[in-house]
Amino acid sequence: MRLPLFSVFFIALTIVNSQDKYPKNVFANPLDIPLVLAGTFGELRSNHFHAGIDIKTQRRQGLPVYSIADGTVTRIKISHWGYGKAIYVAHPNGYNSVYAHLQKFSPEIEAYIKKEQYRKKSYQVEVFPDYGELEVKKEAVIAYSGNTGGSSGPHLHFEIRSSVTEKPTNPLFYGYEVRDATNPTLVGLFGYPLSENAQINQNANKIQLNFTKQSDGTFLADKVTALGTIGFGFNGFDRQDMAENKNGVYSVKQTVNGKVHSKYKFETFSFGETRYINTLIDYAHFGKFKQRIQKCFKDETNKLNIYESLYLDGKILVQEGFDYKVVLEIADIMNNTITVVIPVEGKKESLKREKKILKTDNYILANKPNSYDLDAAKVYFPPSTFYNDFFIDLEKGADTVTIHNNTVAVHRNFTITFDTDKFPKEEHKRLFIARIDDKGNLRHNKTYKRGNTFTTRTKTLGSYTMAKDTVAPKIRPKNFKPKEWLSNYRYLSLKITDDLSGINTYSATINGNWVLMEYEPKTNTITYNFDDKIENETQCDLKVVVTDNVGNSTTFEQTFFRK
Repeated sequence: MRLPLFSVFFIALTIVNSQDKYPKNVFANPLDIPLVLAGTFGELRSNHFHAGIDIKTQRRQGLPVYSIADGTVTRIKISHWGYGKAIYVAHPNGYNSVYAHLQKFSPEIEAYIKKEQYRKKSYQVEVFPDYGELEVKKEAVIAYSGNTGGSSGPHLHFEIRSSVTEKPTNPLFYGYEVRDATNPTLVGLFGYPLSENAQINQNANKIQLNFTKQSDGTFLADKVTALGTIGFGFNGFDRQDMAENKNGVYSVKQTVNGKVHSKYKFETFSFGETRYINTLIDYAHFGKFKQRIQKCFKDETNKLNIYESLYLDGKILVQEGFDYKVVLEIADIMNNTITVVIPVEGKKESLKREKKILKTDNYILANKPNSYDLDAAKVYFPPSTFYNDFFIDLEKGADTVTIHNNTVAVHRNFTITFDTDKFPKEEHKRLFIARIDDKGNLRHNKTYKRGNTFTTRTKTLGSYTMAKDTVAPKIRPKNFKPKEWLSNYRYLSLKITDDLSGINTYSATINGNWVLMEYEPKTNTITYNFDDKIENETQCDLKVVVTDNVGNSTTFEQTFFRK
């Protein structure tokens, strides 16, 4: 039985101001279980904000997913990564809904997309049905929850977007129920000297601040002495009542002596600006410690439109002899709030730690093109590859080059070009450009080959080299044996792996007829569903061909029987 939209799990708290403009009680629940979140809207992710909410599916797959309103399917996309199996529905009231990481679609939609997959002979497809071609009704089953794509566990990724601007908005604005009376958690507090001669606690560099929880529930930082233009940042998370997940917070407000200096919230954002998340966080800290510090001040290169109020870009000018009371209010969407008080005294002191600036032989002007010859390779940075000017650390090499490190954010692709003239011509086909990860493993980068010139485009700094892959992929059956009778089997499953450059393509036929194999990279598994009924002969000759990213290919052939 479907749960009503307003169930006993609702916390009757008023969400004010911006949320009042969104329709309430219009959309149905996309699942018929209580909404418990594994991820919140606007949550900080790698190079992007989370565009929806992740709804837990009780560690199960196959739960019915319902259309939240009458509408028409406008897009279906199936990918190995990203959203996996996803469906997009347009509604007459000006909103679109998105459902992702699905296991499969409803029978009508499944038949529609499978027809397209067989026509293109590809598991990965993207189609845009004509408006009205696939109509759906409110609360009709349109899919089943799963774990496909870049999902790290079974859940439903759910979005509501404006059909006019295509911007996602926080789905919890529309009256959906989550049980949440839990305050956000403060993990760390940081101070930033920003101007040339600024200091905090006799330090010219970023400094972590101590704080204690008070009897009234607020947090009080140890008194800060400072001078010049400074800023503050924090890292923390939010939890809902029925989940242990460390989710993102909704809003942050910073006041100085009662005046709002900065306020931002995750109501909506544009996909075109989402990569500017790297200007909201302390990216150098993230690259080093994998912790995201949110800055309460706005950098000049920050083009995000999440800010509701700004004064001096959230920066604080501290003058000698004056006292300042800085207050941070960090809240979730249910208005559960933690308050952090930072007392600041304007005081000039002798520095114990001078400002640390890495200086190298090469200086990047972010708004200009920059190119360098590193012997083994050449690197070209188009204008606006980076957000800020900085000294870049470049290491030349005969075989390997190092292009700075992961403490600097990259906004757009740059190119790395290797000359392969020193390699024998017969080896060129098996060569590719590889990034060397932190553990020393080689990671394939898509390589464009033109004669002796090999090029890759990337947004990742680090070490790169030329690598050679001569080993073909491996294929082995998972749930059947040679000449076995499989009359009662629902599916056929094989495991495919590659030791270096990675799987590029795979295809399968039964008695010469192409069959759809669903690929799950997380388990290295390809699966054929016998419901497709491609072959009705008793003897079935299966042929699977798998090719890696440099063209090494393996063919697997085996016969089975089926009535």
